[in-house]
Amino acid sequence: MSSFKSIKRFAAAITASLIFSLPVHASSFDKIPFDKPTFDQLQAKGETILVDIYATWCPTCKKQQQVLNDYFTAHPQSNIKVLVVDFDDQKEWVKYFKAPRQSSLYLFKGKDQVWFSVAETREQKIFSALNSVSM
Repeated sequence: MSSFKSIKRFAAAITASLIFSLPVHASSFDKIPFDKPTFDQLQAKGETILVDIYATWCPTCKKQQQVLNDYFTAHPQSNIKVLVVDFDDQKEWVKYFKAPRQSSLYLFKGKDQVWFSVAETREQKIFSALNSVSM
C-alpha cells in the first residue's frame, strides 16, 4: 500500500510541475481603465484610441480580448491606446458612447471616430480596422 501512495504522490508532483510550468498568457497590450481626462488628453494629442466597452461575464468580450491580444502580439510596435469602459460599473460612459451593449468597440484617430463595431470577433475585421489607423 505504501508503494501505491508513493506512486500517487509522484504522479501528483509531476502533474503540478507540468501545470505550473505552462506559459501564462499575459496580455501583450496595456489596457487603460477609461476616464474622461485621459480620453480627452489622448484625443487632443491626436493619438489613436480604441475604446473597449467590456464586461467580465461576456463571452463575446473575452473572444475580442483574445483577438486584440493576438493583434498586439503580432504588432508590438503599435501605438494604439486601449481604454476599457467597464460595462457594469461605468454606465455613464456606456451612455456617453451610446454603446448598444457590451462588446462594443470604438476606434478614434484623435477626435475623429473612424470605426465602430458591436460583437465583432472576426480577426480579419478587427485587424483590418486597427491596421487602417496604424499605417
